[in-house]
Amino acid sequence: MARELSLHERVGVVAIGRNEGERLRRCLDSLVNLGLTIVYVDSDSSDGSVALANSRGVNVVELDMSRAFSAARARNEGFEALSKLGPDLEFVFFLDGDCELVPEFLEEAVAAMDSRRDLAVVCGRRLERFPEATLYNRLADMEWDTPVGEADACGGDALMRSFVFREEGGYDPSLISGEEPELCLRLRRRGFKILRIDQDMTLHDAAMTRFGQWWNRALRTGYAAIERLLMHGCRENPVHAKRARSSLFWTLGLPALPANLAWIQPLGIQAAVWWALYPLG
Repeated sequence: MARELSLHERVGVVAIGRNEGERLRRCLDSLVNLGLTIVYVDSDSSDGSVALANSRGVNVVELDMSRAFSAARARNEGFEALSKLGPDLEFVFFLDGDCELVPEFLEEAVAAMDSRRDLAVVCGRRLERFPEATLYNRLADMEWDTPVGEADACGGDALMRSFVFREEGGYDPSLISGEEPELCLRLRRRGFKILRIDQDMTLHDAAMTRFGQWWNRALRTGYAAIERLLMHGCRENPVHAKRARSSLFWTLGLPALPANLAWIQPLGIQAAVWWALYPLG
């Protein structure tokens, strides 16, 4: 009878980050005690992140910053390094350096993979560590709470079959954001499924305290949604078409509404003041 492989013989981890500070410490500490092969990919951090990862015995890849970098490129290079360290690993778990693993997730995710050979990706619930700290953190926590069951896409934290990721060529490194749903779309075209299980997966620390942080994130998300629509069309991206329309409304339509009201109603002082204060959050 063949020996049943342990989790650390089947799963490797790729974490990515840049100047994550204490968040990276929590991320790596949630992983190292599991005995997994871990690769941390650093994008030119200046806060000692590389030294921190080395102190935890984690394998480190430092991106060549003479080339354009993105989260997609970081994950791809991390996967290449992981494949050399553990060529027989069946699964790779990707997570961002501002996230801490909920340890029970990997066992549940691997069990789901074993039960269905058509699954290429399994993800769970990403939770905000401090959802009540700011409005922006609360909005992020709401965004992570997607339905359980088969899904169109995953986020940055997800367990994937290594051979499928390799065959598909990984993430598209040209995308500045939204590389996960773009990869998932290609996987679904091949007949694979993406599953979100009813299990907490990671604790995320958005640490968004200013309107400008939320604004930049919204712009990046909207740009990525439009970029995917240009690549693959609206028919295969109904969710992203909706997201692109939403981004246009929040970044252009809503700010313009009070201005229009003020134009129509010269005495609409409240609307004009609201419009003037909108960028200040």
